[in-house]
Amino acid sequence: MQFIPKDEVARLTPYGALIQSLAKGLREPIESPPRSHFNPNHDASTVLIMPAWRPNRMMGTKIVSIWPENNARGKPAVSAVYVLTSCEDGTTLAVIDGTELTLRRTAAAAALAARLLARPGSTRLAVLGTGALSAHMAMAHHSVFKLSETVIWGRQLDKAQAVVDELAKVGIAARATTNLESTLAAIDIVAAVTTATAPFIRSEWVKPGTHLGLIGAFTANMAEAEPQLLPGVRLFVDTREGVLQKGGEVWQALRAGLISEADVRGELTELLASSPHMTGRSSEQDITVYKSVGFAALDLIAAEHVLQGFTPLPAPALMAYPATTSVPTGQKPPSKTDSPR
Repeated sequence: MQFIPKDEVARLTPYGALIQSLAKGLREPIESPPRSHFNPNHDASTVLIMPAWRPNRMMGTKIVSIWPENNARGKPAVSAVYVLTSCEDGTTLAVIDGTELTLRRTAAAAALAARLLARPGSTRLAVLGTGALSAHMAMAHHSVFKLSETVIWGRQLDKAQAVVDELAKVGIAARATTNLESTLAAIDIVAAVTTATAPFIRSEWVKPGTHLGLIGAFTANMAEAEPQLLPGVRLFVDTREGVLQKGGEVWQALRAGLISEADVRGELTELLASSPHMTGRSSEQDITVYKSVGFAALDLIAAEHVLQGFTPLPAPALMAYPATTSVPTGQKPPSKTDSPR
């Protein structure tokens, strides 16, 4: 069994390669039941268990812990671990940092959807939100499009600037803003990655031709865009089952009678299949929307990608200096704490 930490997950999932793996992997059958939801403290503390598998090949199980009060304690509110199991003999193949895996697969899937739905000549990106996903969204979209402008929007300018500074470290030039209306007026692709419970993207601010990825709101009582926007767009989802049950804007628009389930034109897998009946963008003026709440198949494909590229330290390395042998001058015996694994 291997343990694959955060830094290794990041190293092994450059966005171009990860997006290609998702595009290929989603064309193949993956089985996944609905996620299980538990409240061990009988409060807002939540544990989610999300399994997916390919029969006779591999099974992955993500365990996600959501502890909202951790924000006040200076600790992460969300953390996750991912366990890969062999479907051939039941052995545990790897335990992977699930938090980094989730961030990267979410950003990669959104960029993949944008590649399928945005105008091909799109050059301007706006990322709405300043949380952990923000920089990842920018990096993933830069791997797909030749972007000349990247804008990070946030309610607090200093937080938006912090994301801009983080992107500068990887060679992506961006600017920070708190003016959403003017930002949306001059943007081709929008990726919203907040946990908003009240819509802040107004319908009249989204101009024709825009592609809008609604990624952050993942429960029925959350929303980033006004539900009133949806009747006039071409709407696509990561999975119908997930979004119809808990995709905030879509769920709310359905309950208000603004749209019907038939207005969901397709899933991500259907767009990738390129079937004759499935058309993403029909004109340059279409507003396309991709609504995502996440699904377990993405985790499994990303974890398979990580495991395939992972090279563990050879076991004999820990025995480099037997107890009966003196240690060369200036060196020390390797220990468990020296190992990056």
